[in-house]
Amino acid sequence: MMTEAAYPTFADWYREGPCAPFVQSTKSVGGVLNLFGSMQPRSEMQYPAMPDLVIHQNMTVGTRIDCSIGGGRFKTAMERGSCVIAAPNFAVQSTVPNIHEVRSFAFPLAHWQAALDEASDGKLSFDKMRVYHKAFATPAIGAKLRRLWTVCEDEGAPSRLLARAAGFEILAELCNLGGTELAVPSGGLAPWAVRRCIEMMHAQLAEDISLDDLATEARLSSFHFARMFKQSVGVPPRVYLTQLRMQKACELLERTSLSIMEIALEVGYSSSQVLARVFLSHQKMTPSDYRRAICDPTRGTWAS
Repeated sequence: MMTEAAYPTFADWYREGPCAPFVQSTKSVGGVLNLFGSMQPRSEMQYPAMPDLVIHQNMTVGTRIDCSIGGGRFKTAMERGSCVIAAPNFAVQSTVPNIHEVRSFAFPLAHWQAALDEASDGKLSFDKMRVYHKAFATPAIGAKLRRLWTVCEDEGAPSRLLARAAGFEILAELCNLGGTELAVPSGGLAPWAVRRCIEMMHAQLAEDISLDDLATEARLSSFHFARMFKQSVGVPPRVYLTQLRMQKACELLERTSLSIMEIALEVGYSSSQVLARVFLSHQKMTPSDYRRAICDPTRGTWAS
């Protein structure tokens, strides 16, 4: 059943509609990708047709669902970590007879359709993906959703680079799940493109650099760039950027007396708390502990 949308996007509906009182956490970047964590009561729920593809990941053991989300009505018991995928531009109806924790990942069409068209030579659209008729519990999608959620918890609102790169990885898995494998480019980036992209990351370390900016620099589509960068460098662009930021943070901790907050801003993080979480994850100690460890007490200066 199609209805006129009461809200411009799923994010607007989730923040302002009947689910709003149950939302516990929100992560969003410029409308590119929106993440919500909520504890929903047992309920019958309807939400209007909106231009977003939404992945709902169940986080509660024993959840059952009866729903119509774009591919016909179905009933199923859901494992913890399994997902249902709601079609864009479709009025969703669902009944869940138990209290349940859910993570929702919303992809607004306006930011993703062109890339999907390009990656599939115009042969695939969100509306035609065959993933709206049952629940899924695939290791690949589950791992990518968990990793995205964890990184966003560590870094606060996800960067544009993280949101875009992770989104492409997840959408590629959904396409494969729906029976349409997207063409994977052979080989990596040209040496000049690798050099220019790394130079750009260094130059804009303190900024919210986007995957689209890097892809434009390499003269490639954003979808293909993310995969080709990993083939050339060994890690995805978002991981490489984090590595650069950690290297710079270590250098500033060793060689300057800047505060942790000042260093956080220098390397592109919004607060000292965010830097501390990321730094601890990568260096296995806090920035303050790292600074104390390299301080030369005999001279009262930082070790060179």
